[in-house]
Amino acid sequence: MKKWFAIIIGSLFIGVGINGLLAPNHLLDGGIIGISLIANYTWGFQPGLVIILLSLPLYGLAWFYHRSYFYNSLHGMLISSFFIDAFAPIRHWSHPPLLLCALIGGFLVGTGIGIMLQQETSTGGTDLLAQMLSKMTKVNVGILIFLIDAIVIACGGLILGTQSFLYSVITIIAVGVTTTFITLTKSSPTPSN
Repeated sequence: MKKWFAIIIGSLFIGVGINGLLAPNHLLDGGIIGISLIANYTWGFQPGLVIILLSLPLYGLAWFYHRSYFYNSLHGMLISSFFIDAFAPIRHWSHPPLLLCALIGGFLVGTGIGIMLQQETSTGGTDLLAQMLSKMTKVNVGILIFLIDAIVIACGGLILGTQSFLYSVITIIAVGVTTTFITLTKSSPTPSN
């Protein structure tokens, strides 16, 4: 039950962060979410649907080679993709200045991801790919996620321009710091009464 609650609350944070602050300013997150946003900005595709389509091959690999990864992230990917598309109408609301959009949007997305990771679930995507590559190569999963995110942001910068690239870097930092903080609080000891 806690896992489902974390998936729904985390997905709400992700959906609001992306549609309320990142998408209106053509800012990116890393990984498959970032790729889906590039597809949305460039061709108008629904990002949630793109996430699902791009994730299918990764989930196929996970099913055959790392079944625990498959089970721990499939529902998170599906529900977060749904909320990303369901909250698209809030893109038309008024928004704070660009720097605040990058910071607050990154904070909201990072909070959503962190809440899900606390319950050992995730949005899947390139994080799932990084987990599988890490197991095969013994390279730290954090380094692989960083490299994948850097490639996505660099490609997005080439397509969307320098301003989008620079503010997306701020977004990625905000996502990373927030996610790290939330996942570290899980392992912190709770005070006894």
